[in-house]
Amino acid sequence: MKSYKTYLVTEEHQGLTVESYLKQIQMYSGRKIQKLTRLKGIMQNNKAVFLQKKIKGGDVLRVLSLEDSSYGVEPESGTIEVLYEDNYLIVLNKPSGLLVHPTGQTSSGTLSNYLAFYFQQQGVICTIRPIHRLDRETSGCIVFAKDSRTQTILETLLKDGSLKRTYRALVQGIADPPSGTINAPIGSHPTKPNRRAVNPKGDPAITHYKTVQGLSDASLLELTLETGRTHQIRVHLTHLGYPIIGDRMYGKPSNLINGQALHAISVHFSHPVEQHEITVQAPVPTNFLRVLEHYSSQNS
Repeated sequence: MKSYKTYLVTEEHQGLTVESYLKQIQMYSGRKIQKLTRLKGIMQNNKAVFLQKKIKGGDVLRVLSLEDSSYGVEPESGTIEVLYEDNYLIVLNKPSGLLVHPTGQTSSGTLSNYLAFYFQQQGVICTIRPIHRLDRETSGCIVFAKDSRTQTILETLLKDGSLKRTYRALVQGIADPPSGTINAPIGSHPTKPNRRAVNPKGDPAITHYKTVQGLSDASLLELTLETGRTHQIRVHLTHLGYPIIGDRMYGKPSNLINGQALHAISVHFSHPVEQHEITVQAPVPTNFLRVLEHYSSQNS
């Protein structure tokens, strides 16, 4: 049996088109609206409606509920660490060395596969919807939406900077100045297609940093992002002359850590449905702490 969500249009939204109302007020994605249109799943006052039809106060819109029919990835048994979960979203602590989702030749053994198995064990079919990405060797907080409406809202928060991500990085050298903003566009690397680089023709990229602790020929930095370019923190810090310890792509390997000393320590945002503020923190992993202890001991 089909189920519908019902929306009563208020006077303040009078004059919007059906499409604008669903997109701007109810946060439906364009793709979902297209699918609903094909299924004749949008009704205005119990009548089929065109997307460009204007609505008025008191109108009742009924929208077909589209339940997830697959996980989008193959469920696979694996360990996940849940930092926060409710009916709309889940925040995981991604370990270093694990891909977020299948890509290229890799179709299994990713965080998304393990999350799909977690949902499967609960008897829930829920498409895996990561809101942002973390590189394979980066650990820490990553947010997943449980439904398409929540995904659209969270992606909007991410785009306008309201979903705040904070990172910790151990870098080579003493950061000078100890805090600042890196405003440098990032684009393709001129010779290496799998890398990114500061490029005047690239996309705008802004990273804020501050020194948390000065160490012996190293710095523990806290970083926040205004934009979300591929490899942004890694590229910006290398451009500044302070590559992340262990970053084999933009710096050099380190025998102190298998991977890079970059950790997404927290996320902060307003709940996409319930509106209360959420701050989620991920404990700093052991491999990161070992590097910190190594440089700290050289100070004493």
